[in-house]
Amino acid sequence: MYKEGEVVRGTVTGIESYGIFVSFDEFYSGLIHISEISDNFVKNIYDIAKVGDDIYVKIIGVDNKSNHLVLSIKGIQYKSTENRLKKKIKETSLGFKTLKYNLPIWIEKGLKKLEKSEDSLDK
Repeated sequence: MYKEGEVVRGTVTGIESYGIFVSFDEFYSGLIHISEISDNFVKNIYDIAKVGDDIYVKIIGVDNKSNHLVLSIKGIQYKSTENRLKKKIKETSLGFKTLKYNLPIWIEKGLKKLEKSEDSLDK
């Protein structure tokens, strides 16, 4: 469901001196460790967010067994809603023809990548 590198919206559920806890749905939650809040010294973690705030976080690790995400807000506009609003998909005259054309290419690239990773495991 969640992937490393994604920026997603969550709700702050707790704050401790070492980090901020964020919940995403009834299954997944995560922690923004204090080292992933800023490249600068964080004097007061309570100045960053409050319990109940909706914030954007970047996923830097996923543990699907425990439904836990490792999170960061470094380098992202974690409180901003700009550029996060969903944009309406514009239809083109080509419609599904683009997908029809690209799908075999994407499959071939994926298979080659898979073969390379399998070859490197065999060595």
